[in-house]
Formats: sequence, C-alpha cells, structure tokens
Amino acid sequence: MASMRWNPTQEVNGREKRLMARLGRTGKLFAFLRLHRHELFDESFQKELERSYRDNGAGKEPVPPGLLAMMVLLQGYRRVSDAEAVELTVVDLRWQLVLGCLGMEEPIVAQGTLFNFRQRMIAENLDRRLLERTVELARSTKAFDWRKLPKDLRVAIDSSPLEGSGRVEDTINLLAHAIRKLLACLAVIVGRSAGDIATAAGAPLFATDQSIKAALDREWSDPDQKAAAVPLLSKQIDTVLAWIREHFAEQAAKPPVSELIDAVQRLRDQNLEPDPSGGGSRIREGVAPDRQVSIQDPEMRHGRKSKSKRFNGYKRHLAADVDTKLILAATVTPANRPEEEAAPALVLDIRAYADRNKIGEIYADRGYINSAAVDETLATGGDVICKPWFANGNRKTFPKSRFVFNIRDRTITCPAGEVEHFVPGTVVEFDPEACSHCMMRSSCTMAGHDAGRTVNIGRDELLQIRLRREIATPKGRERLRKRVMIEHSLAHIGRKQGNRARYTGVRKNTFDVRRAASVVNLETVHRELSKAA
Repeated sequence: MASMRWNPTQEVNGREKRLMARLGRTGKLFAFLRLHRHELFDESFQKELERSYRDNGAGKEPVPPGLLAMMVLLQGYRRVSDAEAVELTVVDLRWQLVLGCLGMEEPIVAQGTLFNFRQRMIAENLDRRLLERTVELARSTKAFDWRKLPKDLRVAIDSSPLEGSGRVEDTINLLAHAIRKLLACLAVIVGRSAGDIATAAGAPLFATDQSIKAALDREWSDPDQKAAAVPLLSKQIDTVLAWIREHFAEQAAKPPVSELIDAVQRLRDQNLEPDPSGGGSRIREGVAPDRQVSIQDPEMRHGRKSKSKRFNGYKRHLAADVDTKLILAATVTPANRPEEEAAPALVLDIRAYADRNKIGEIYADRGYINSAAVDETLATGGDVICKPWFANGNRKTFPKSRFVFNIRDRTITCPAGEVEHFVPGTVVEFDPEACSHCMMRSSCTMAGHDAGRTVNIGRDELLQIRLRREIATPKGRERLRKRVMIEHSLAHIGRKQGNRARYTGVRKNTFDVRRAASVVNLETVHRELSKAA
C-alpha cells in the first residue's frame, strides 16, 4: 500500500503566523488545531485510521486518513455539508492553515472521498477513538494537573432532545408514503411504472401523483368524513399487498421488497385497529408502543422532555468528567427509550480509556438511577449523587415522607407508631385491625375498613432514602450542584451540533454527537492552556 501518512510541518512559517495573529478573537480553534495537529493525529492514531482501508493495488492514490479526519473535525466545528467542506479547502484560508495546504487552488479531496471516509469511521468505531484522542491530547499538553485529579473518575451523566431529520407524518400520510415507497421499489425491479402496478392491483388511490388526501377528497376538518376515509385507505393497502404477493411472489420473498412489505404491515398494525362498529378499520386509539413516526428515518420515535413538552427523534446522552469538564463518552438512543438504557454504552466507552477508567462517583439525572451502571458503581464501593424521587401520592393523606424507615432493620414506622418490615420492590400493608382503630386513619388512608394503609417500596428504596437524607443537608445540596456542569456540556453540544439531527438513524447521529463532543473537548483544552499561558 502506498504511504497514507499525513505529515504536515510542525514549524510555523511567516505567512501562517500572520494568519494566526488574526484569529485571536474569532475562529480560535483553527489556530489551536494548527499548533497541535501533529499531537492529535500522532503516528499511532494515524495507523489506526489507516487500518480502515484495504490494500488491493487498485484505484487512485489514497488521501491520507489523518487529513480526512481533520476535515471531519472542521466540518463539525463549522457545521457545514460535505460539499461546502470541500469548497472551503479552496476558499477559506483558515481551513488551508489547519490542513497544511495554504495556496491550493483546487480541492484537496472529492466530496465522495469525504463521505466514504465518514462511513469507514462509523464502521470501525473510529469516532469513539477520535473523542478519546481529545482527552489524551489534554493529558499530553498538560492542560490539567493530572496528579491533582482524583484517582477514580467522578462522572456526570445527562441527556437532551435531538429532533429527528425525517419528516413526521400523520397516520394517513404515513401509510400512503409507505405503500408508495413499496410500489416505487417494485416498479424499478420489474420495469413498470408505480402507477401501472397500483392500477393493476385495483388501488387507484396510489395510481397518480396526487397527495393521498387529495386522492381521498374529503373535508378533513370533519371527523366523520375523516373516519370514513380510513376503511377505504386500509382496504386498498391490503389489496396492494395481496396482489404483490400473488403476482410477484419471487420479488416479495426477498429484500428489498420483502422489507418494505413488512414495514407497511408494521405501520398498518401500529396505526389502525378493527372498528367495533364493523366498518372495517379505524385509526388506533392511543399510541402504539415503539410507533414509527417517519418513513425517511424509521428509527425516529416519539419522546417527552416533560409531561407537556413532546418531541420526535432521538435523545443524545453525555458522560463527562466532573473535574476536567471533558466529555468522555456520548451516544444516541431513540426518543422513546428510557435514559437507563444508554448508561451501559457510556460506561463501556469510558472503560476503553487506557487510564482513569474506573468510575468512583456518578452524578446522574434521575432517569439513569435504575441503570445497571449505577448498581455496579454502588457494588464496587462507588457513590451515586442524584436528586431523589419524591412521591406525590394522594395529597389528602399522609405522604410517604411521614413514614420513618430503618434501613438497618428494614422496617417502616407509620405516623401512629405501627411498625412493619419491608422488602425492596414490594408493597407494605399495615395491619388492617390496627388501622381501623387508629385516630389518624382519616388522614392516612382512604381504604376500606377491611384494609390497612399501603406503601409502595421501590426496588432502589434504600438508595432513595439515602438520597433524600443527603439533599436535606447543605453539604448534600452542594454536592448535588456539581452535576450542573453536564448541563453546560449539553448546551455546548447543542451549540455545535444544533438541536436537529444532521443524519438519519441512531448510529450516524451517534457519530455526529461524538464529533461535536470532540470539538467541545478541544475548545476546553485550548481554554485551559490559554489560562495557564
């Protein structure tokens, strides 16, 4: 294989010095990357990047992957497309400064080359290594006094919404979009037009280029007319599926047609249900679990930031070092997945670091409290700092906080002094006989006289009791405030990445959030070095 090493000069020439002097207020990271590019993309890391290529002796001389990785970083820093990134290597002196090509009048790479390299980075998990390299750069540049840092990591974890890039459609448009995508795919394979296939199948709704709502021709503000359109749409979808399976059985049995048929059937099941009145199908009441919301991005899901604020897309999760404020790991999950599912991936990435990879303390949002990562940290002698859950319950009766828990003896005492033993993850019922004669009964329970007061004991009740006790003290509240830094990190990521996904799918957007985290880390290193100068 021809040499693929990127070997830009370390010595700064006169023209570069004059250009860097103009970057004192804006675009500071360009100057920083020019000075530290050889450390960030050292020989060892460039070898890792090169292993994503194979030597077949064919094609043009490869572009050094180190150079392409730097372009990927700059692309994330300036939030530009592949096409614009390629052009900026010609028209922007700052890009040329960092890439070592000052004076070039032609693009140093093709747009397809940059795209293919990004795909390689994703396939080989090199985006995670790029993030790791920014942390390693902080160590090699002595941006922090690592001797003064705790031996075990103090990690803060949190998430923020990421709106998906795919178009979100209502039930009728979503189903029509799915069936038309199937027809278009089959048309290419069999050499017929999608309209011809729809007509032959007896589904005129899909035979023209009209929108599905124009083809159905209803007054959509009238609930009755809207409801009457659903059985017709459902019937023609079923007709198309049955006709394709009968007349194109071979194509329907293998991808990509089989995958699109399954997608249509899945969307139909998620969005429609039998009409109890016998009128065929109707739009489903409520939202189906794991409902697909977009055809363009099938991994997008409904999510909630709060009871009143909803969004469609993904959640981005970060894990950052509380002491250095460096982001150590990042990942993305569909918006409907609970936070606790992201914690294992974050912890796994942290453990991949060569040193300081043991977690001693976790500062977490409450959504992560039931994760295996929290359990494991506690089991190995670590600590968890988190805002506890406070049960609202029935506001007319004594709240859970009025009951006294004895952690050592595993007992719970009611306001009247009755004692019961408890087991985490169960429901404790106090003696009905004692409750029926209690003077406080009307303030404690609304149950019948043949039942006593019940108290739900959480699986993590012992941890929640400790967290409630800690937050009740000034020292505990001060400790909890340390997790504010992860909210700042999420804000920086939002500024770099934006709040709308650039790509479709979980993995590609994980790449994008890791790239944004790498840029934020580099800015942190630059800021710390500037303070020390």
